[in-house]
Amino acid sequence: MEKKEGRQIPRLVFHVDVNSAFLSWTSVKRLQEGESDLRSIPAVIGGDPAKRTSVVTAASIPAKRLGIRTGEPVSMALQKCPDLYVAPSDFAWYETCSHRFVEICRRYAPVVEQFSIDECFLDMTGTDLLYPDPLATARQIKDEIRDTLGFTVNVGIGDSKLLAKMASDFEKPDKVHTLFRSEVPEKMWPLSVSDLLFVGHAASDLFVRNGIATIGDLARADRSFLVGLVGARAADQYQQAARGIDDSKVLAHPEEAKGYSIVTTLEEDVTTREAAHGILLGLSESVCFRMRREGWKCQGIGVRIRSGNYSTRVDRSHQKKLEVPTDLTREIRESALALFDDLWDGKTGLRLLGVRLFDLTREDAVQLDLFGTQEKRRKEQRAEQALDEIRAKYGRGAAGLGPKSWKDPRGRF
Repeated sequence: MEKKEGRQIPRLVFHVDVNSAFLSWTSVKRLQEGESDLRSIPAVIGGDPAKRTSVVTAASIPAKRLGIRTGEPVSMALQKCPDLYVAPSDFAWYETCSHRFVEICRRYAPVVEQFSIDECFLDMTGTDLLYPDPLATARQIKDEIRDTLGFTVNVGIGDSKLLAKMASDFEKPDKVHTLFRSEVPEKMWPLSVSDLLFVGHAASDLFVRNGIATIGDLARADRSFLVGLVGARAADQYQQAARGIDDSKVLAHPEEAKGYSIVTTLEEDVTTREAAHGILLGLSESVCFRMRREGWKCQGIGVRIRSGNYSTRVDRSHQKKLEVPTDLTREIRESALALFDDLWDGKTGLRLLGVRLFDLTREDAVQLDLFGTQEKRRKEQRAEQALDEIRAKYGRGAAGLGPKSWKDPRGRF
């Protein structure tokens, strides 16, 4: 509850989550170009299946029904479904879609926190005079995004960020759900303990082996028993979440004036280096494209990782300074991958990955050039600038410096 002019105002939080974001956004662009909708067929967002590092970053509902999962190699997904359509990632387009749906949300809420590229929290506390019916308002937001932008979202409504996010994960797609503290015993406690936010696979398996199968079991469990399983800090965090207790605020993050960043939250844990590298490559390419388009170079690169498991919670970032400012995608992605390899322990499942570019300048550093290095870099810059012009006109998938993105050999889509 919040106080305003001496009266208690109940908290009201919306969580808006794009349904199968990368696949939906790619589908929207394809439909604009007169092509078929990938959401209706077995399809994934990924890369060249011949490359060992190519992984699935998003899957359609028909693909998921065939057992295809985020993070698995594209080659393995094709074994499950030989007719699978594989589309390349287009993070610059994804950022455009992200910006558009968040801008719609900002028209309804005084405070909006963009949690990742495809989800945000809206603090609707105290807006009851303007929006007396929260369900109707949530449906209005959902429908405006669908009808204006061509993709669907789920909206969760609760009296905390935790419960709003849990609610948005209920039945999908294109739905509105509520989960208030008073509804927790009925709506949340019967769910599997693995459905609780921040409970990873390892913690879920541990709880189930010890007789805690549902969120309700966890909420009612003896604290000393939980402490023995996961330690005091994690036990309290898990149990508070299971009881629907969360006082974290919706934070308004201003646009970064001194850098460029991109973050994505994943549907499932990333558990392999190859999968994480595949996602970081796309993020690096996108944020570099945006920085270069506005005429900047960076001398600092940072990577952030976060797990979704309280008992082995990882939320870390690592950054480095470059000797020479750069706007070259190759140099930025190589640095990002090296930073990630230093950060990650190789086993903790990750739910969030991000790349940040900072220490911006419009100047080229003067460097002793003994072996023609500067000339080689200038040629690479000119090549990337030419590609940027093509991408700006025809889209991110229109050209690339590396191997061509894999296309369906049957030419059906």
